[in-house]
Amino acid sequence: MTLTIEGLHAGYGGGTVLHGVDLTVPEGTALAVLGMNGAGKTTLVHTIAGLVKARSGSVQLGGTELARRPAHAIARAGVALVPQGRRVFASLTVAEHLTLSRRKGEWTRQRVLDLLPRLGERLTHKGNQLSGGEAQMLAIARALLTQPRLLLLDEPCEGLAVDLAARVRSVVAELTRTGLTVLLVEQQPEHARAVTGHLVHLENGTLGAVTEGDEGDTQGAAGISVLR
Repeated sequence: MTLTIEGLHAGYGGGTVLHGVDLTVPEGTALAVLGMNGAGKTTLVHTIAGLVKARSGSVQLGGTELARRPAHAIARAGVALVPQGRRVFASLTVAEHLTLSRRKGEWTRQRVLDLLPRLGERLTHKGNQLSGGEAQMLAIARALLTQPRLLLLDEPCEGLAVDLAARVRSVVAELTRTGLTVLLVEQQPEHARAVTGHLVHLENGTLGAVTEGDEGDTQGAAGISVLR
């Protein structure tokens, strides 16, 4: 489903981090949001997911308003977040993670394991026994089993060895070909371009320059990005 954000303001305490963000990601496409630490990238995906409350503006998925709804309601509406740092449960096995996350739908446990076969070899391993790359695969699997229509990924390659980061990018690129709408947060342009040609830059809570990649055309101006 299409993600449409208009005039989004959000922040923490008395401070504002996002200043009137406008963004559209059409159904079945992927958009990468680039920016340095402190640019507001994580705040953006957390606000979409309902972990940070929007102060003003609109966040719609397929025409359904999500802004200022609780996080559990946004998750039920089809939004799944793969958080920065993986955040898997140290004491739960891979199999237990998959069981707890599973909802009825197209993404079955077997389909997830077909996409991420390494997890099938680690079903009895606990979260604290996984490598960084395996934990990232588990975080992605956990999100897919909630049957998302929008997948949010917050720096999925952070802290991974080169070969593992390449594998994660390959998986994300494959997901975009399934028709899933994807919003990817990244610091490294080369990581983003391996997944999608649609790139925007976030700086000081405002969307700025838009980069046109090989995979599609993007147009935009300061604070606005529209994929066509």
